[in-house]
Amino acid sequence: MNKKDIYILGVGNYTGVYIDLVEECGYNPAGLYHYEKGREGELLHNIPILDCHENLFKQNLTGLLFAISVGNNLIRKNLAEKILKCGGEIPTLIHPTAVVSKYAKLGNRVVVHANSVIQAGASIGADTVISSNASVSHNSIIGKACYQAFGSTIGAYVNISDNALIGQGAVIISGKVDFIGENSIIGAGSVVTKSVPKNTIVAGNPARIIKSI
Repeated sequence: MNKKDIYILGVGNYTGVYIDLVEECGYNPAGLYHYEKGREGELLHNIPILDCHENLFKQNLTGLLFAISVGNNLIRKNLAEKILKCGGEIPTLIHPTAVVSKYAKLGNRVVVHANSVIQAGASIGADTVISSNASVSHNSIIGKACYQAFGSTIGAYVNISDNALIGQGAVIISGKVDFIGENSIIGAGSVVTKSVPKNTIVAGNPARIIKSI
């Protein structure tokens, strides 16, 4: 069976992880698109940069598949909206080593990287990325366009609002945290023991508010 072609937006240090991911999910990475002009023909892991984002979005993308290798939540969400507006499709990507309960709910265009665990009753919103070795405990809700970084843990019964970033190795404690507010950032390695207001950065053990954004 021939693999379906898929195109990756975003060319950077993390793009190789997405190349691995789409291949493991049964797709053929047929080309890359960079935000800058003038990079056409360059290769990353033998995959060519075909064009820039600006030129891509001038085309009819009907029937074409895309993945978005961008960590910034708002940029990733904006690119997804542009792809869909041009008729393109963004499949949900779940690495074969990830464990996703059949009782969990995943929204459209969700990405789940290698060795992550999503337990029963968890809900993941559209355009959210769960990075490698991360875990989402039972009955937690993650909103749209969030990013959960490598090795982080979201405890049970936590409601994470849209556009939140959970940093690498952060832990959100079950039974202590009701919600993480919209657009908030949880610093790497933080231990979160209470709810976090929207538009704030917290860090430390226990996590404390560093500043508003």
